[in-house]
Amino acid sequence: MRLRLGLVIRYCKSGSYRFCYSSRGTPGGATPSLLLLHGFSASKDMWLPIVKHLPRGQHVVCVDMPGHEGTTRTGAQDYCIQGQVARIHQFVKSIGLDKRPFHLAGTSMGGNVAGVYAAHHPAHLSGVTLMCPAGLVFPTESEFIIRLREMEKTQQQGSIPLIPTTTQELESMLKLCCYTPISLPKQLLRGLLDNRVPNNDFYKEVFMEIVGEKSRHSLQESLHLITSPVQVIWGKEDQVVDVSGAAVLQAALPNCQVELIENCGHSVALERPRKSANLIMDFLSKKEVNGGNAKKLS
Repeated sequence: MRLRLGLVIRYCKSGSYRFCYSSRGTPGGATPSLLLLHGFSASKDMWLPIVKHLPRGQHVVCVDMPGHEGTTRTGAQDYCIQGQVARIHQFVKSIGLDKRPFHLAGTSMGGNVAGVYAAHHPAHLSGVTLMCPAGLVFPTESEFIIRLREMEKTQQQGSIPLIPTTTQELESMLKLCCYTPISLPKQLLRGLLDNRVPNNDFYKEVFMEIVGEKSRHSLQESLHLITSPVQVIWGKEDQVVDVSGAAVLQAALPNCQVELIENCGHSVALERPRKSANLIMDFLSKKEVNGGNAKKLS
C-alpha cells in the first residue's frame, strides 16, 4: 500500500541516532508540509489510511517515533514526552523541515508530543492538529484509565490493555481502540501479535515513561505556551483518552477549532481516514484561522 500511495521509506542520521520515516512530495507547495506523529506502540504506517485521502501534491512526512519501528532505540530519557519532543525537533532539523513553517499533526501519545512541540517551537509551525491527544487532566476518566486504576488497586500482574500478550488480549485492545468492531481472522491476529510481542519490554518502558509523573500531564502544563493555530479532532466514543479532553483544550485555547466525530473511537485515523484527511487539509489550507470557535459535529 505504501508503494501504491507513492510513499518512499527513508533514513536520516543525526550523530549516532537514526530516524526512519516515509515521505511523499516536496516542500514549498501551495500548502505547508505536513509532519505526522503516530501513537504509542504504532509506527509511521498507521497514517497510510489518511495519506490515501490526502491530495497527491501535498508534501507529507510520517516518522517512526523514538524507539519505534526503524528509529533508534535508546532509553527512558528519549521516551518521556520532553525527550520525544527533543528527538522530533532533531529530526525536523535533520531533514530541513525547519526551513519554512510546517503543519504538525499527532494522535494520542503523538498528540501529546505535537502539543508540547508547538509550545516550545512556535516559530517552526504554521499550525498543529491534535487528534485525541494524551497528556491532559481529563474531567471524565476513560474506560482504559478505569481499568488501569483497577489493576493498580488490586496490584494485578495482568498485562497492560495496550500491550497484549495473547490473541484474546489483542482482540480486547482492538475493541478498546475502535468504536466499530474490527473482526480479523485468527491467523491475521496471530501475525499481528507475533510482530508486537518481541517489542513488549520496550513498549512497557515507554508506557511507564508517558504515564509517569514527568509526562502524564505534559500537554496540560504546556497549553499556556501554545500560540500556533490549533485544530482538535476527537472520536466521541473514545475509550482510551476521554473526549472530555476536547473541552479542556477549548477552555485553554479559545480560538482552537474542535471537531468531534460521531460513532468513532480512539483510532480516528483507522476508523475515519477520509474525514480526518479532509478536516486536516481544510485547516491546513486556510490562509489564516478565523477567530472564535468553530465546532462541528459530524
